[in-house]
Amino acid sequence: MSVTSRYRNAWEGFWREAPEGTGAVFWDAEPGVTAAVHVPLLEPHLIDPGLPLVDLGCGNGTQTRFLAGRFPRVLGTDIAEAALAHARHADPAGLARYRQLDAVEKTEAEALHAELGDANIYMRGVLHQCEPDDRQLLADAVATLVGDRGRAFLVELSETARPVLGGLAQSPSGPPAKLAPIFRHGIAPGEVADGAVPEYLENAGLTILAGGELPLMTTEFTPDGEQIVLPSKWLVTGRPN
Repeated sequence: MSVTSRYRNAWEGFWREAPEGTGAVFWDAEPGVTAAVHVPLLEPHLIDPGLPLVDLGCGNGTQTRFLAGRFPRVLGTDIAEAALAHARHADPAGLARYRQLDAVEKTEAEALHAELGDANIYMRGVLHQCEPDDRQLLADAVATLVGDRGRAFLVELSETARPVLGGLAQSPSGPPAKLAPIFRHGIAPGEVADGAVPEYLENAGLTILAGGELPLMTTEFTPDGEQIVLPSKWLVTGRPN
């Protein structure tokens, strides 16, 4: 099974229209307030920091390039070729590698694991943007990729982010400029219940090793100039020791 064509087309359309440059899209915050905050939460749980690290759903690669400075082998993957075109263009030095991956397609996840071996995973805000029928399959792919020795860091919007996003979308002046394309392309962030994320992972045979709450910084501002910050929850997961 692969992701729905509607979902794939939505992301291809979004990234084809997205401007170049860090911070050009809603969630593309600087690594200093994103991946740099997340890596210290993952590191204590790593069995082997030298394993390949896969940035699953890398988008335009802003976080991938940061991760490439912290881990020896980093691969950014995304469902959208248009996203990967942005990532490669922004990484002329080739700090990381990039490839298209439909992680919901079981054979693709298995093939990548066969190539890389066990891997550590970084995944930021991917589950909550998936089609409902794809979410368990994505968690299964994380389990496939980490294998026995890898660990995965996931961060997802909290349930409480949904009314915040809804309020921004229904603002009398219209949604903020960087949020509008998300809704225009039929992408619906903030759709996963808080309790569902660990359940998906546990159903995939993984154990929750750590977790907590963090503010998720965006690159957008309200009309009165306040930076939009959304609540999120993070988890570290892997096979039982």
